[in-house]
Amino acid sequence: MSGSGKGDEIGATGSPGAGDGTRAVRAGLPEPVKHEPSLPGPVFAAHFHLPGEVTGPYGYGRDDNPTWTLLERAIGGLEAPGQDGVETLVFASGMAAISSVLFSQLRAGDAVVLPDDGYQALPLVRAQLEAYGIEVRTAPTGNDAQLDVLDGAKLLWIESPSNPGLDVCDIRRLVKAAHARGALVAVDNTLATPLGQRPLELGADFSVASGTKQLTGHGDVLLGYVTGRDAETMAAVRRWRKIVGAIAGPMEAWLAHRSIATLHLRVDRQNATALALAEALRERPEVTGLRYPGLPEDPSHQVASRQMRRYGCVVSFTLATRARADRFLESLRLVDEATSFGGVRSTAERRGRWGGDAVAEGFIRFSVGAEDPEDLVADVLRALDASAP
Repeated sequence: MSGSGKGDEIGATGSPGAGDGTRAVRAGLPEPVKHEPSLPGPVFAAHFHLPGEVTGPYGYGRDDNPTWTLLERAIGGLEAPGQDGVETLVFASGMAAISSVLFSQLRAGDAVVLPDDGYQALPLVRAQLEAYGIEVRTAPTGNDAQLDVLDGAKLLWIESPSNPGLDVCDIRRLVKAAHARGALVAVDNTLATPLGQRPLELGADFSVASGTKQLTGHGDVLLGYVTGRDAETMAAVRRWRKIVGAIAGPMEAWLAHRSIATLHLRVDRQNATALALAEALRERPEVTGLRYPGLPEDPSHQVASRQMRRYGCVVSFTLATRARADRFLESLRLVDEATSFGGVRSTAERRGRWGGDAVAEGFIRFSVGAEDPEDLVADVLRALDASAP
């Protein structure tokens, strides 16, 4: 899969027929003005001059900010290039974005379907939803199992690929079934990024993601966003952001926009190296449960290939024991032991240390960075050797 995206419209800026690289570099830029920077600096303002009647886009800093506006245009142009009527809203974190969709669209007595193998904070979300009188149903991502509990639901929440297990579901199939039953569909697109998957093109109502991860890619920004095409549902999301005040800081928004310009370079390098690492790991007898959607033999490969343009930068696998996994992580020299994923520096962790994920004690979530592939693979293989009993 080349993932070039040729033939797509670039959106608000750039030229028609642009590929992903051109689109990422030009995303959200304002029209050029002589002597002005191509990407204006962050606007730090709690309030704006607003004499007379309240008109225009900027009045108070909790509602809107020019730095957000440019970033929101940039993300929207990547998530839904060439589509009219698409709106993007940025948030202080991925969880703020997730919460905004769930709590703005659901009411007491509604039912929602969540994945039971998704992000480890979802159980906390479930408890809060149930406290508000919302019925929560769960099913695994793999084999489209959420279809079995969809009847009567108001909202279907999809996480594909799932984190950390990397299962994939058929988004088109689930969207079609959900819409036939009158349910909205939100897709967590964090792991795929807009260059790997476009949920709105697959029919979803919302694409939601943590910009903390590969979208910004440097481990220095907390950010989230929601992209949707329906004005009424997005107005509810905007209203929730205003009420809760879960807004991105202008510096974070500017850093995110700056980072998007290299997204295609980072994604292509990290995806290619992730595949090389997965191919090397499948030859190691001590590695079990290896998952990477880009591997032809992966259980999710066929479905992923129909809906994903790139397969992501995360590889997961299991070592026999917790002690072996800990020794492996301690033996790595080019990889930081840290949570999160998607950064330019490779990270890995024994995911079970957090609790909340149904994984074995020796389960490793490995986020592939932008190091030279040969160096990274060699480091991993050396650490496997060094950590052997």
